[in-house]
Amino acid sequence: MGTMGEAMMDEENILGGSTRSTPCDDNGGANHHQNDGTWFEEEIDDDLRWSFALNSVLHKGTSEYQDIALLDTKKFGKVLVIDGKMQSAEVDEFIYHECLIHPALLCHPNPKTVFIMGGGEGSAAREALRHKSIDKVVMCDIDQEVVDFCRRYLTANHDAFHNNKLHLVINDAKAELEERKEKFDIIVGDLADPVEGGPCYQLYTKSFYENILKPKLSDNGIFVTQAGPAGVFTHKEVFSSIYNTIKQVFKYVLAYTAHVPSFADTWGWVIASDQPFCLDAGKIDKKMAERIDGELLYLSGASFFSSTILNKTVAKTLKNETHVYTEEDARFIHGHGVAYRN
Repeated sequence: MGTMGEAMMDEENILGGSTRSTPCDDNGGANHHQNDGTWFEEEIDDDLRWSFALNSVLHKGTSEYQDIALLDTKKFGKVLVIDGKMQSAEVDEFIYHECLIHPALLCHPNPKTVFIMGGGEGSAAREALRHKSIDKVVMCDIDQEVVDFCRRYLTANHDAFHNNKLHLVINDAKAELEERKEKFDIIVGDLADPVEGGPCYQLYTKSFYENILKPKLSDNGIFVTQAGPAGVFTHKEVFSSIYNTIKQVFKYVLAYTAHVPSFADTWGWVIASDQPFCLDAGKIDKKMAERIDGELLYLSGASFFSSTILNKTVAKTLKNETHVYTEEDARFIHGHGVAYRN
């Protein structure tokens, strides 16, 4: 990595990360391919960065709420970056989105309605709509610009965006849930990680879960959220705190993890309900075959069960965690949102 860093020079800053390009070739000419030699660099921590080679920058800009980039990378395909943080990569997003969506829907006896907080790229909605029982999916994202360019560029989600069961709402998820009279079988938190100054951290607080979200769940309702990095070295950033906060509100709370290559880490999710979860692998496999259109690429009954068995280091932290998210006492991952920089 040191050698590569010395060979590259800064080209421009992109939205919390940066792009870098190699010098000209030995003949003094420019590189022959578009952006050949250009890299995107995400700062994971003050002394740790994650770089990947680019074909091109498809979109970059700053919306009212956050910095946004859509990159065409050599290794991971199209990549969505928000506030300098990798959100989703074309080649392995199925891991994240299958883990986010299917466990909750499979644990529910007969899910009909889903409310997705965030999820502007459309992948969470796509996976939810694969369930034959679903009548309605509400996807509520605060950022029209994210939704618009994901609809334009992420062709894998084209059918989901045009499905008549999908109801797309541009609004703050907290305000939208407060205003709605209806209840939902499943509520999904497909939000950006809590970064200082970002738009999402208040949707990880105990007061939000207790006073706004939980009352909007129907009987047997299930809440599931992405919960940030869950690796041996990163799980204390937000994962353990999100888990402990949700434990204060719901009777049954389960954390589970999976490795996502494009995130360069293990990732975490938390699922919660006031009804117990069935983790029997055989029963889950049977439900998958009966309820879901097409084959899943990552999850099986056995792999979901195994994902709930955490390594000793992470399990001990979750058991002993005392921090609870509040508006006044939040934890953030490394990086800053637009409001912080302004």
